[in-house]
Amino acid sequence: MGKKTNIGLALAASGAALWAGSKMASKPVKRPAKKYFEGEKPRIYAHRGGADLAPESSMAAFKHAAELGVNGFEIDVRLTKDEQLVVFHDRFIDRTTDGAGRVADYTLDELKDFDLGFHFRDLQGKQTYRGKGEKIITLKELLEAFPDHLINIDMKEDPDTYEGSLMPSKVWRLIEKMGVEDRVLVTSFYDEQIDRFSLYAQDRVAIGAGENEARKAFSLFKSGFGHLYYPKADALQIPTKHGVIPLDSQSFIEFLDSLNVHVEYWTVNDVETMDRLLRYGAHGLVTDRPDIALQLVSSE
Repeated sequence: MGKKTNIGLALAASGAALWAGSKMASKPVKRPAKKYFEGEKPRIYAHRGGADLAPESSMAAFKHAAELGVNGFEIDVRLTKDEQLVVFHDRFIDRTTDGAGRVADYTLDELKDFDLGFHFRDLQGKQTYRGKGEKIITLKELLEAFPDHLINIDMKEDPDTYEGSLMPSKVWRLIEKMGVEDRVLVTSFYDEQIDRFSLYAQDRVAIGAGENEARKAFSLFKSGFGHLYYPKADALQIPTKHGVIPLDSQSFIEFLDSLNVHVEYWTVNDVETMDRLLRYGAHGLVTDRPDIALQLVSSE
C-alpha cells in the first residue's frame, strides 16, 4: 500500500471520526412553531400579486389573485422620500410606470401620480391596464385591504443605504401597530436586514432566511453535516436552482421539515415544475400564475 493511499485512508478515517463525534454531540433544535404556518398546505402565493395576470404590485393584481383563491401574496417593500413603506420591487420606477427615477427620490403623493399599469401587457400582449388608474400602494393599504390573507414581505433596501437603515424598524412598527404579527412573514436577501428586524420583533413574527442562512443550510445538508445546522429562520424561500446546483431535492425539503423550517420555492410558473415540487413536499409555491397553481392543487 503506497504512501498516498495511507494518507487518503487516514484522512477518510479522521473525517469519519469527526462526523461521528459531531453527530453524537449534536442534537437537532427545531424552530418554534409560528401561527403564520398553521392551516392548509401547500400554500399558493401570488408573486407581486400575480405579475403575469395584472400589473405587478397593483391593487388590481392583489384583488384578482384573492378572487382566484390564493393563500397570500409575496411582495417587496421600499421606502419613499417621506419614509413611507410602499409595495414595489425595483429601485427605479421606470420599468413598471410612466415615470422615471428612484422610489426613494419621490414622496408617496408624488409616486401616486404615476400610472402603475402603463407598461403591463396581458397574456395576449394587450395593454389592458394603461390609463385605468392603477397606482403604487402602501404596505398599510395592502394589509388593510386583505385582512384574511398572508403577506410575505421582502425588505428590498440595501442595509448600507439610508432607506435600508430605517426599513427594519419601519416594517416592525407597522406590523405591531396593526396587530398583524401572525399573518406576515418578513424576509430579505440581506441577512443583516433580517437580524435587525429580529431585534425588534423578538421572535413574535415569522422570518425567512437570507442568502447566507439559506446557503449554510444547504451546504451542511449536502456535506452530510446537517445535524450541525441550527436554523435561524422559520422558512427558506429559494429558487429551484442556484446556478447549476439544484435545490429542489425531496430529501432537502424533508431535512428542513424535520427542523420545522418551511420550504417555499420561487418563482414557479410552469405546471411540470409545480407538480414536481408539490410531490416532493414543498410547503408553498410563489408564482406569477396563481391560476395555474391553484388549479393544480385542487386537482390533486
